[in-house]
Amino acid sequence: MSENIKQPSMLDALIPVLFLILSLAASVYLYGEDSSYGPNQIALVMSAAIAGLIAYKNGLKWDALQEGLTAGIQMAMGAILILFCVGMLIGSWMLSGTVPTMIIYGIELLNPSLFYPAACLISAIVAISIGSSWSTAGTVGVAFIGIASALQLDPAITAGAVISGAYMGDKLSPLSDTTNLAPAVAGTELFAHIKHMLWTTVPAFIIAMILFSFLGFGAEGVITDPTIDTIKATLSSEFHIAWYMLFPMVVLLVMANRKIPALPSVIVGSLVGVIFSLLFQQDAVLKMANTSSISTGTALEFMNGFFVQLKGIWSVLFGGLNIETGVSQVDSLINKGGMASMNNTVWLIISAMAFGGMMEKAGLVNKLVQSILARVSTVRGLLASTLATAFGTNLIASDQYMSIVMPGRMYKAEFEKRNLDSRNLSRAIEDAGTVTSALIPWNTCGAFMAGALGVATIDYLPYAFFNIFSPIVALVSAWFLFKVIFVKPSPKSEAAE
Repeated sequence: MSENIKQPSMLDALIPVLFLILSLAASVYLYGEDSSYGPNQIALVMSAAIAGLIAYKNGLKWDALQEGLTAGIQMAMGAILILFCVGMLIGSWMLSGTVPTMIIYGIELLNPSLFYPAACLISAIVAISIGSSWSTAGTVGVAFIGIASALQLDPAITAGAVISGAYMGDKLSPLSDTTNLAPAVAGTELFAHIKHMLWTTVPAFIIAMILFSFLGFGAEGVITDPTIDTIKATLSSEFHIAWYMLFPMVVLLVMANRKIPALPSVIVGSLVGVIFSLLFQQDAVLKMANTSSISTGTALEFMNGFFVQLKGIWSVLFGGLNIETGVSQVDSLINKGGMASMNNTVWLIISAMAFGGMMEKAGLVNKLVQSILARVSTVRGLLASTLATAFGTNLIASDQYMSIVMPGRMYKAEFEKRNLDSRNLSRAIEDAGTVTSALIPWNTCGAFMAGALGVATIDYLPYAFFNIFSPIVALVSAWFLFKVIFVKPSPKSEAAE
């Protein structure tokens, strides 16, 4: 900083953070689970304004502050483009029957003698296919709670199983907004991030499945709840269901395995979904175009038919699927996707990155990081501090997006300085940020899960095994430096220093 610019004090650095914490707490108190649909964005923007005022007090001019704002937002542009394309992908896979097929095949795995692990596994399959832990819990999860009631099984354990599976699937789904946000903040690539998370996610999920199997051992009963059958029958009547409808997913997985970048992979996956919609889901396409049939007898009728189908496809790509089946559970499960569905997430990302950019330009992030890192001397300590900060942000900021953005912004430069690959950072903030949000009653995720499943957060918390063990496995991996990637080969003696 120049001679005319004062170094920020610790109080300077803490004021915007404390204001943000209080604002987000007030947002959750006033708006509950709807707080991330506008109120949290206002809190972020106002906090950025306070950081700007502190920077101005210390001598920074508006041009420099604006540069910090735009630089912060610019960092997120890649993720924003991917998110919009993911919206298209979700819409096209819904319309093509790919996601409905995944859901039906997942439901058919249900076995009454293994209810808890089955609920966890099916929730994971659904969450991977739709990329949303909330949608999974609010639809399939509600059905499992009803079935548990009919079988006189523990609803708290059932809720824990649903949430464990939902967050495992959300965490590994390329369609998830948090899974896209974490690598964007850390500065790595989406599929590289997902692949690196497997080393901590799979062990945590295996532990969860073993514990749910143990809890369900000896449970007996026959599933009589009609909800599952109703969902299956309705999906089968609305979509053509067959094994080959999973081909768009195979295409995406193959492209990911060949390390093709996320953006072109998602776009190609969307196009394959469009082709399958036209080939196999004509009725659904026509419903999206608000018509029941088309004629193609003459050239003019053929052109009219072409534009009708184009309208149906186009509507799904920008606005998502919107079909009324007459079954509310199915409607809430499939009516999603489209670029427009990502607008709120993009709004939140822009607001968060503006706050981070302003804090960084004002030197406030550096001040906070220096205070924390002054007590951290090893790579193990850095990784542990990142995990603790992500969880702590969930506790105090009440929002899973902030638990990704704030630690990602705070520790990015230090990871680079210590020669650590950015995948380590993106994995850490997901391991302790995304998944622990559902364990906190005043967090938007904890509030949503309790409301959707009808089980208090404090009741299901001991049974959300995946969410509990994910940060623990990550901490153990950090301690042993297991799968900690260095940018350049580094001797073990240096790695621990």
